[in-house]
Amino acid sequence: MKVVGRIVLVVVLILIVGLIWAGNYFYNYAVVPSEKDFLANDTPGTDIVETDEIANWYSDENHRERWQLTSDDGLKLSAIYLPAEKDTGKTAILAHGYMGNAETMGEYAKMYHDFGYNVLVPDARGHGKSEGDYIGFGWHERKDYLQWIDQVLATNGDDETITLYGLSMGAATVMMVSGEELPKNVVSIIEDCGYATVNGELQFQLKELFNLPSFPLIPVTSLVTKVRAGYFFGEADATKQLAKNTRPMLFIHGDADDFVPFSMLDTVYEATDAPKEKWVVEGAGHAKAYSKNKEAYQAKVKQFLEKYNGM
Repeated sequence: MKVVGRIVLVVVLILIVGLIWAGNYFYNYAVVPSEKDFLANDTPGTDIVETDEIANWYSDENHRERWQLTSDDGLKLSAIYLPAEKDTGKTAILAHGYMGNAETMGEYAKMYHDFGYNVLVPDARGHGKSEGDYIGFGWHERKDYLQWIDQVLATNGDDETITLYGLSMGAATVMMVSGEELPKNVVSIIEDCGYATVNGELQFQLKELFNLPSFPLIPVTSLVTKVRAGYFFGEADATKQLAKNTRPMLFIHGDADDFVPFSMLDTVYEATDAPKEKWVVEGAGHAKAYSKNKEAYQAKVKQFLEKYNGM
């Protein structure tokens, strides 16, 4: 019996060590900012080819500024700020996708700038010029965006109206921001192809990329993430935040999305009782609704902003 007990103990220890190794492997694979082989050359939300005109406009240091702040947990965060051609009292704060950065959002920044908005495009923690050694999938970033909102008001005045826009992980970020206590200045939110929960998105990706079940890998990786980054995946739930939202929201999703499941659109849409609209872009893959039909996309966003922001 003693021999059997020792064998069982060894097997249990091997399983524990194996699970810890797997949890750290998938943490490094998904949560640590780095080049991701599963993204190939097509980082979600950053594959729009800018025209030379927009690329030159967006990179022109003569009309854009670099803003910075220090997060509540001590990270130095950076953002690109583009003042409007004339003061309209309106600012759009944009959130980029997973492993993108502020520099990848030129087309979207130009759209809002053409609408007459000041445009602020932060680098999420761990991306671009912002410090950070982990990705918060929108959960820790939501607090950073509260600080960016405060900085806009401190710079542009207490009467400034603000709209939030997010793409992919950035969309999940602004949905998570929606459940926080926001100043009255935030008058609308637009999300494009954001996931409902981090658990749900990672479970989907684990199946797609590795054909593996979510248990026990997701719970173990979540525990590793709590130890190394300070949050459980289960905390990062856009639907719970949306349940507290009171701002008008526009939900956009391509019905050919194979990165964030199209089914998540209805999940997030139904999660809020605030004024809301839903737009399904036929044939659009992940974060490709804009490139599918730029004129239609701009018109839809402009219509929503006119309705709720008084453009």
